[in-house]
Amino acid sequence: MDNTRILFTDLTDDARSVKPSYYFMMRSLLHSRIDTGLSSNQEVEDEDVNVYLANLLQSFSDPGYLQQAEPYLHRYDHEVFRRMTRSTDSRLKYKIYKTNADFLLVSIGVFDNSSQTLLNRVSSNSGSKNRMFEPTEEATLSRGRTFYQFAYSYSQMVPKKNPAVSEVLQKLAGGFDRYIQILAHLRGEYLDIIHELSRGEVYHLERSVNREKERKELRKKQDEFLDAYADWKREPSDQNTQKLQESVDAVRAIDPEFTFSMDSDKNQDGSSQGDLN
Repeated sequence: MDNTRILFTDLTDDARSVKPSYYFMMRSLLHSRIDTGLSSNQEVEDEDVNVYLANLLQSFSDPGYLQQAEPYLHRYDHEVFRRMTRSTDSRLKYKIYKTNADFLLVSIGVFDNSSQTLLNRVSSNSGSKNRMFEPTEEATLSRGRTFYQFAYSYSQMVPKKNPAVSEVLQKLAGGFDRYIQILAHLRGEYLDIIHELSRGEVYHLERSVNREKERKELRKKQDEFLDAYADWKREPSDQNTQKLQESVDAVRAIDPEFTFSMDSDKNQDGSSQGDLN
């Protein structure tokens, strides 16, 4: 059995500060580093980066973290820079750059889409026209490096509970592409995240679902027709006649080839021409 693919379920346990999902992320990350030939401490001592990345990946499963991050996220660079020019708060600038860099890292590395995670959570103030000018992959990679570098610079200006984070941010800025490669391998081998469906695949999937839904609805209407037909045969009152006609119309709305005539049924001594196949 391949133990590297065991999926952990978080259980609430106040006595433990580290969740099982963190261990899963850390183990998957270390395996990915070995698999890609990008083991820890090759170019720089970056075991601290492993801890940071494992915590970051685990945080993305926490809705509370995503909700707290949302006010700091921006879709486009110029929105980030415009907000920076309006503020003199170094802590806010640090938070904005760090949060956007983290989301870019996970968006590109884990979701294989430079905009996916950001765009799903952030509405742009620039209007929909700017979506035509989404940055290229290289531009997005450059953006991630730059944001981590700025986050590192501003981290030097604010007091922090964990000063070691500053050094991690600098390493992420310098090795952004390398960590993207590691996360991309982790995505395919340990998280099993599938690629986004193409428009054509979505179209055919919707068609398949709709056909199945239509088939079930037709069977339901056919059953209602049979019930109405039995009532009408037993007592051909005006009410039952109207009910039968409505059930015929309902079946025919789904299956235009369905035929039934109450007059023909009477003439044939109770035999129906209705086709329920």
